[in-house]
Amino acid sequence: MSEYGRFPEGGQPMTRYIRHACAFCVLLLTALLVNAARVQVVRSHEYDANPANRRSTIARYQQPRGDILVGDAPVTGSVDTREQLRYERSYLNGPLYAPVTGFASQTYGTTFLEHAEDGVLSGTDPLLAPLPVWNDVTRGAVRGGDVVTTLNRRAQEAAYRGLAGRKGAVAAIEPATGRILALVTSPSYDPAELSGNNEAVASAWARLNHDPEKPMLNRAVRQTYPPGSTFKVVTAAAALEAGVVTDLDERTDSPDPYRLPGTTTRLTNEGEGCADASVRDAFEWSCNTVFAKLGVDVGARDMAATAQAFGFNDTGVRIPYSAATSTFDTHVDRAQLALSSIGQYNTRATPLQMAMVAAAVADGGRLRPPYLVERTTRHGGETVAGSGARPGRQVMRASTAARLMELMAGVVRDGTGTNAAIPGALVGGKTGTAQHGVGNSGVPYAWFVSWAQSEDAPEPQVAVAVVVEDAAADRGEISGGGDAAPIAKEVMRAVLGR
Repeated sequence: MSEYGRFPEGGQPMTRYIRHACAFCVLLLTALLVNAARVQVVRSHEYDANPANRRSTIARYQQPRGDILVGDAPVTGSVDTREQLRYERSYLNGPLYAPVTGFASQTYGTTFLEHAEDGVLSGTDPLLAPLPVWNDVTRGAVRGGDVVTTLNRRAQEAAYRGLAGRKGAVAAIEPATGRILALVTSPSYDPAELSGNNEAVASAWARLNHDPEKPMLNRAVRQTYPPGSTFKVVTAAAALEAGVVTDLDERTDSPDPYRLPGTTTRLTNEGEGCADASVRDAFEWSCNTVFAKLGVDVGARDMAATAQAFGFNDTGVRIPYSAATSTFDTHVDRAQLALSSIGQYNTRATPLQMAMVAAAVADGGRLRPPYLVERTTRHGGETVAGSGARPGRQVMRASTAARLMELMAGVVRDGTGTNAAIPGALVGGKTGTAQHGVGNSGVPYAWFVSWAQSEDAPEPQVAVAVVVEDAAADRGEISGGGDAAPIAKEVMRAVLGR
């Protein structure tokens, strides 16, 4: 055979080399596909969270954010900047609603409802998609949904107007449901100052954080105060529940001054007539000596149990964002217990917690967990999730609550809380002044807790707690009635429609 008709020497090995090269190419292709799957599936969250990856940030701000509503009207909005991070958050009456909305900042993240409901507002909540796993299949953005709050606009405005820039806070609750009707803190700030990512935002952040008045502090739910004499509502409940008090008008064995057990310290009252006063008179005129001794007579275990039933020492309060824990010390001696029982020593409470106390009294001894979100909806208004209401719990007998309502009504009718009276309504309240600082040298906090019921209503419609930090008032119990009670009155009038 000619040289052109023969296979070249080694022809079979050449075919083997080609097969090996093809196999190697397939192996490389497989490795590339495996690595792409590893990057896109296994390590996708790692790359998404990498600060150098701006794709998710750019996508987040490529569409308007959903709104937070009070009633049927939004109190938030979105501004088209035409920049890479296109939409910035805007706020209507920002300082009024700041303790509710919080802020949504391109630089500093989110707080309060903007944070707790971020999935709905940003459009990433799976419930917003028209079909299950819709987002995963289409990779398309879903328009942000809306969050409808429980707030009563008129009550919110009355509370903010009443504080008038003074340091303090107001919380108002609907007793029968737990719906939060007002949540105000003062002084406040405009969350819109923090929305963008420019130098003005950084400057505003530094200024707000260094302001000694702490305008970004949510005093209504994130600040605890000594509740002072408003805590006597809890002490009276404990005494009635334990059977230490059976007759509100029977004279007590309560010396004035009262020597704290095991000490030489003598506790006194601001006014006269507290020696051996009945519980009714002592409550109306806020006799420290009577209630300090009542707390000791009830005992640490039962006092702590009653306080905890009202919500003290509960670390899980969320509305839906978290609240600071109100505290009642469970490891105290008798002298410390006496002071704890009049809202001093280590007893601390948020305004929200004291509104819960008043609400439990007004709802027959049943405490409904407070909540701030009525429902969440898609952009078109279709409801995604319903009310944040949760089952309540009975914290005291209904008969005990009825007697406490009687005592609180007496405070407004005849005692230190007459400034809260509303014509055509039954109002109950309790004043308080919490002294603080070394030797009680600090300006006292003025407190007022209350509930109100229109004369034609079957049950109380609102419970309120007000604290004013910088009250220019005497140190007596009357300062709670003078500084805080008028604010509570206006909030209650707003809810009652008077």
